[in-house]
Amino acid sequence: MALCHKGQCIMKNLLLFILACTQWTLAMAQGSAGGAPTQSQPPLTTITSLDVLRYMGTWYEIAKYPNWFQKKCVADTRADYQLQANGRVQVTNQCRLETGVMDVAIGEARQKGPSTSPKLQVRFAPSWLSMLPFVWGDYWVVDLDECYQLVAVSEPKREYLWVLSRTPTVATGTVDALMGRLKAQGFDLGRLERTKQPALPN
Repeated sequence: MALCHKGQCIMKNLLLFILACTQWTLAMAQGSAGGAPTQSQPPLTTITSLDVLRYMGTWYEIAKYPNWFQKKCVADTRADYQLQANGRVQVTNQCRLETGVMDVAIGEARQKGPSTSPKLQVRFAPSWLSMLPFVWGDYWVVDLDECYQLVAVSEPKREYLWVLSRTPTVATGTVDALMGRLKAQGFDLGRLERTKQPALPN
């Protein structure tokens, strides 16, 4: 015998899913709070403005702070951004796993504020959950060269950091200059992990 009507079961499962997500989010926040002590730092600043159209295309990951959702990635990590008709941005992240298989995740990004805002939010949860605030993660552009070739992305608490480039390799001097700017912003460069990227064919 059914314990609930079909509509009731769907609603019940949805509520259980939302509850589980909420508990998971709180656990993650508590885990971050219980980690290494953080020093008092000024608020994180972003670049002045972002030209979204120029930002579109492929970016190769050069370095990052290690994180749980990229734990299985061993090489070839990159992201592709495509502007959609609704003004949102489709985000396609991929990386190579230890098995040699490419792992792909497709999500969506949206701007916070005006059309030139460098503060974005990204989600990889299903679209029907997009109305829930906690499925969106902050994606702040904190450093970007004038030619849109090298970028650093983080979030207000500085718990995540990615360095991305239009090419799989970057000149040492260029990277060193960026590292100096990130250090001035209060980032712990000792946490950065370099990403293995293949050289582009001639």
